[in-house]
Amino acid sequence: MRNPCLGLVLLCSLNVQGAAEVEKISIAVGEMTFDAMAAGPSDGVPVVLLHGFPQTSHSFHRLLPALTAAGFRAVAPDQRGYSPGARPEGVAAYAMPNLVGDVIGIADSLGFETFHLVGHDWGGAVAWVVAGIFPQRVRSLVAISTPHPAAFGQAMADPESDQSSRSSYMQMFASDGSESSFLANDALMLRTILASPPIPEEDRNVYLEALGSEESLRAALNWYRALLAGRQSTASSSSAGAPQTPGAPSVQVATTYVWGTEDMAFSNQAARASEKHVSGPYHFHPLEGVGHWVLEEHAEGLERIVLEHLEKYRDD
Repeated sequence: MRNPCLGLVLLCSLNVQGAAEVEKISIAVGEMTFDAMAAGPSDGVPVVLLHGFPQTSHSFHRLLPALTAAGFRAVAPDQRGYSPGARPEGVAAYAMPNLVGDVIGIADSLGFETFHLVGHDWGGAVAWVVAGIFPQRVRSLVAISTPHPAAFGQAMADPESDQSSRSSYMQMFASDGSESSFLANDALMLRTILASPPIPEEDRNVYLEALGSEESLRAALNWYRALLAGRQSTASSSSAGAPQTPGAPSVQVATTYVWGTEDMAFSNQAARASEKHVSGPYHFHPLEGVGHWVLEEHAEGLERIVLEHLEKYRDD
């Protein structure tokens, strides 16, 4: 294994829930620097955790103590656009290949030859693609809320599915200048999204501080803009007779997919179709009555599911 200190600058440490020493580190990847939370023994089996919108690495702070106690080395970065040192300009910078490259770059900088991958929301979308493209690097995958991108795309295109209506918010998120709308009236729109009952006020404040400027929020929303721009480009190529861009590859590694039946963003159809895009061992955990914010709403149950998965595939 490469030197685990490569590319890292230790900033400080703190105690999370009195159960785990959590380091705040920075990770150099090319010209960018990612902020991250890290916990667990330096020689522990690596786990990389990817957050979604509008959250940060802080969304995993309840899970880190359990991973530490189980002997894993867990690292949760603030992804591209969320880390001030990794906030390039322009929508194209936030296209999926760059997001995937960040994960591999982070793993390389950390000295992780192989690693387990956990992702929620946008982090789940990236995690599916990383696992599909780099099975030699990813030991196993836990996707939370987000279906496999191909299953999602198929549901979006199905006129019998409600996935398109569930995803209609993306058009507003991706519209030019939408960050101003999010931050108007003391960030009322952003506060409303974060006001879901499962998210405690102290956690909401962390996300509001991280995304409370037009610069930071514009970068986070560029993920949506890049996604929709890519779809429009694919549609134009298809209508012109050119072949469509292939979807995300199937996943060969052991995969656990956790989805709440009350998730407002992802449909039952897309969730259940994800199995078709996994050729390795697959475990589907539909959580009855649970919504999109699984990390908060079903924290203890999710902890059990993740630890069971990681223990089963610890040495893969």
